[in-house]
Order: sequence, then structure tokens, then C-alpha cells
Amino acid sequence: MDTIESALPNGMPDGIGEECKLQEMFHKALELLPNLWIKAGFLDEAVTAYRRALVKPWNLEPRRLACLQKDLATTLLYGGVEVNLPSHLQVNGSTTPMSNIEEAILLLLILSGKMALQEIDWDAEIIGHLTFSLSMTGMFQSLAECVEQILPGIFGRADRWYFLALCYSAAGQNEAALNLLRKACGSSESEHMPHFPSYLFGAKLCSQYPNHAHEGIKFSQQVIDLAKHQNEHFLVQGQQILGVCYGAAARTSVVDSERVQFQRESLNFLNEAALTGNNDLEVMFSLGLENAIQRNLDAAYQNIMRYSDMMVGSSTRGWQLLALIVSAQQRFKDAETVVEFGLDDTGSVDQLELLRLKAVLQIAQQQPKQAIETYRTLLAVIKAKKEILLQAKSFEFDQAKIFRDEVCVSYF
Repeated sequence: MDTIESALPNGMPDGIGEECKLQEMFHKALELLPNLWIKAGFLDEAVTAYRRALVKPWNLEPRRLACLQKDLATTLLYGGVEVNLPSHLQVNGSTTPMSNIEEAILLLLILSGKMALQEIDWDAEIIGHLTFSLSMTGMFQSLAECVEQILPGIFGRADRWYFLALCYSAAGQNEAALNLLRKACGSSESEHMPHFPSYLFGAKLCSQYPNHAHEGIKFSQQVIDLAKHQNEHFLVQGQQILGVCYGAAARTSVVDSERVQFQRESLNFLNEAALTGNNDLEVMFSLGLENAIQRNLDAAYQNIMRYSDMMVGSSTRGWQLLALIVSAQQRFKDAETVVEFGLDDTGSVDQLELLRLKAVLQIAQQQPKQAIETYRTLLAVIKAKKEILLQAKSFEFDQAKIFRDEVCVSYF
């Protein structure tokens, strides 16, 4: 490699034929050198060797070039070493990789673009690595765009819609995710085997929004029916989500008789889930919350105490709900004690709601001075959290610009 690079500093001339023995030997050397460094345990040298192979045009056929790009991306992602770009590869612009994971994402995006243009064969591993890297950096919108570029026929329609729904939900676009799940579970797929993950995910999304509670009931009932035949270990989740959806439907109902019926159904399914799935944390919390909403305070207290025992206390929402239940019983001092336990047990990030609740409880006990001090502490925590967020490095990636940037395309 040293000899060829010194003789051909600008890369391999285009006039050299594909059957040239020297070119074939050099291409083999480009592939072998990083593999030898990896086997020797020198990952930083392996990364340098990969970059050395990709930085100049060496007349590599598309398949070989893609293999080198993929191998470099996986080494950067999973190697556990940070190898900075050399100065001659650093260019000004937002598309310059600033870390190993950014460089790996850039490589994988280019490879996915080549697959979309059918310049290289389909490789499921590339999408797997891209899914991992974009998920780790929170770039779920970009991941959805990559999935949308996959040619039809690679994934089944229901699988594709489900994958996209996961991406959009993780990006905070739950309405878009729900629309995709409706398609995966709609009449167009009635002739195919029901896509169980889509029904389960649709039920879970609907349970988070009261205006979708009735649709969530339909999703959940389908989950229970399917779970009885092929996915019995999901039966508890179906019953729990159905109970939550019935509770949400009761709170949006304007007819008293309907509301009472929905409340009864909610507790029935949640109690059934608690019996079927012994020691299920989510079921126990949902049951305690529903009992608290329906003012069954003694039952709610028992449920949340059992939930706290299973969680060994380390749950902010558990401490918060327990304090609310105790305060609903007019035991404000005990509720404040519960909040104190929660503040000692949780990290600083999770203390905001507990501090606010503590101040409210102090006001209820006619302790304005103590409440003022608590609010001061709350404001200090909020300020510290805001400073941490401002100092955190934002990672923005414009996929379109990556492919337009001639410098980056020529580099890889």
C-alpha cells in the first residue's frame, strides 16, 4: 500500500483495466490491512486503514467499496475507541463528522442511498446498523425517512408500516404513528394474518390519549383475542391496556350510565390482569391509579404500596401517586413524609414534580414560609436542569445536505 500510494498519489487511473493483476492485488491489500489490525487488537489503526482505503479513488467495484464502508461503520459503532479524523479530511461545514458515531451514520446513510438507487444489493445489516445508530442519537425522524426509501417488496406492508410507526412515535409524532397502525390493521390487510405487534402498539398509543379511548378498546380486544391463540404471554398486557382504555372512556363520557359501566369494566379488566400476571408492575400501577381516580382510596393505597414494594421504592410516579392518595385521605403530614422519602430516593432530574407536590401540601397545612422555601428549591433545580440542557451538544443531521455535499461524497 505504501508503494502504490507513493506512485499514485491521486488514486488509481481510470485507464487501468479490471483484469490488471496489480490493481487486483492492491484491492486485496486494501481489504486485508484493516482486518489484520483488528485481529491484532489495534482498532485505531484499523480505522485509519479503512479511511486510507476510502479517501482516494482506487477503482474499487461498488460491492467492494460498500463492504469497506460498512466495515468501517461497524468498527466505529461497536469498536469502543474514538479515532479523530485527520486534519486533511476535516472540512468546514455541518456535514463534517465530529465523532465516530456521526461518521458511521454518514457512511450508513450513503450506503442506504445506494441501496435505494439499486447501485448495490439489498443488505439488511445496513438497515440494522442504521437503526441502532440513529436510535442511539435520537434521530428517529431521519430513520423514518430512510425506511420510506426502502424499495417495495423488501418488507411486507404491515411490517413496513409498523416499523415506520415505531419511528414516528419515538420522534413524538404519535398521531402519524397511529395512522400507520390503522393501515396495518385495516381492511386492506384482512386477507393476511393479523399483525399482532401493530394491534398491541396501537392499543398502547390509544391508551395514552382519552380522545382515542374507544379506538383503543377495539385494538385491545383484538389483542386479547389474538393472544389467546398465539401470543398468550401478551394476554396480561392486553387486559391491562383494555382496562386503562375503559377508564379513559369513562372520563370522557357524558352519559352517567355509560360512565358507570366503563368504570366497572375498567376495574374488572385491571383486576383480571393483576390475577393473570402476578407481580406485573405496570398492571399494579394502573390498577392503583384507576382506583384512586374512582375514589376507592383504600384499594388504591394497597395497590400502590404493593407496587412500591415490587419496585423497592425507586419510582417517582409511585411516590407521587402514593402521596396524592394519602393527601386525598386528608393525611397531609403523612403525604409530605411520603414526598420526602421520594426526594431521597430519586435523582435530581425526577424531583421537579415531587417538589411541586411538597409545596402544595405545605400550603394545604397553612405553612406558607416552608412552601416558599420549597418553591425556591424547585426553581433552583429547574435552572440547573435548563443549564445542563443548554450545555448539551445538539446533534442535527441534514440528510439531504449530506448527499449534496461534494466533499463528503468524494471522501467516502
